[in-house]
Amino acid sequence: MASDPLYINDRITIAGWELTEQFVLAGGPGGQNVNKVSTAVQLFFNIQTSPALNERVKANAIKLAGKRLSKEGVLMIEASRFRSQDRNREDARERLKELILDAAKPPPPPRKKTKPTKGSVERRLKAKSGRAEVKKMRGRPAGD
Repeated sequence: MASDPLYINDRITIAGWELTEQFVLAGGPGGQNVNKVSTAVQLFFNIQTSPALNERVKANAIKLAGKRLSKEGVLMIEASRFRSQDRNREDARERLKELILDAAKPPPPPRKKTKPTKGSVERRLKAKSGRAEVKKMRGRPAGD
């Protein structure tokens, strides 16, 4: 269990008891150390039951999590980028923070419908009639 809380922003703080960490063997660089020490970190966070997040942020976080989310709503972030356990732990917590910050962003403003200008409508119609004339001239000449 992670004991220290994770500060997301001035309104969102995830308590330490909500985060669960598991250390596993990591592949990649590290020499013989990689076979002996569990340096990779798996950080688990239950999005659906978290009291720190409101419903809008929970829904956005679930969409952003994708395959990292289990059926029960538990997010798993695996960090094995670094050789040390502490740096991987900080990396996993930072990635969780970025995901929740993205989920907490306000929605974009709604699009305002606009009408085309009078000049643009006239230019479009003039171009259409010009193309129609060109295509009409491609036909057979009328025999009088």
